[in-house]
Amino acid sequence: MLKNNRIIHISALIVSLLFPVQPYAAVGEELCEPFKDADIDHALIDTMLKSAVDGDLYRIKPNSSKMGFCVESSIGVVKGDFQHFNGGIALKGDDSQSMVTIKVASLTTNVLFIEKLLKGDSFFDVEEHPNLVFASTSFEWTDDTNAILKGLLTMRGITKAVAFYVTVTGADDEPGDSGTIIVKATTTVHRAEFGMNSLSSMVDEKVNLCMSIEAERYRA
Repeated sequence: MLKNNRIIHISALIVSLLFPVQPYAAVGEELCEPFKDADIDHALIDTMLKSAVDGDLYRIKPNSSKMGFCVESSIGVVKGDFQHFNGGIALKGDDSQSMVTIKVASLTTNVLFIEKLLKGDSFFDVEEHPNLVFASTSFEWTDDTNAILKGLLTMRGITKAVAFYVTVTGADDEPGDSGTIIVKATTTVHRAEFGMNSLSSMVDEKVNLCMSIEAERYRA
């Protein structure tokens, strides 16, 4: 019996070495579901999944977060907010990363006809391009709470490099130690670069993207 047990243990060791179990397999499907149709580097996805296992991943809480934009126009400042989005931030020092996806059809504004116009094919083109996706390429900390988040932003099927100015604070403690973090990020994009050329005489070329996010540490 002792000899048989020894054989079983040795066999199990060989199997574990040849076919190691992925530590994030159990959480991968849930976390990656919102990004399954997005063209995102697999290395970034692996980083996010590993962060979930290590306890370094913070998932966005949509109900207490805001993502939107504002742009100058001939009728004043047009503001829009997206109601449905998913994503997270992996806080790992200089290796921090982030992924976000937004359902463009969830856009709301305070003027109905502008909302319909923005969802149409001249602007966001919801029917053909239902998702807006951001995938980070680097997270450069300038001090303990401020960083420059660089990445690839995809709108209307067009991908461009962007840089967000980011502030990260812990709800209770320092970022990375808190169970909840607050992230504020802003950047400016040129809408023509994403194929939004309409009404150039009425709507400014520069669009300010802004977000205020509450994110909670993910427990695998």
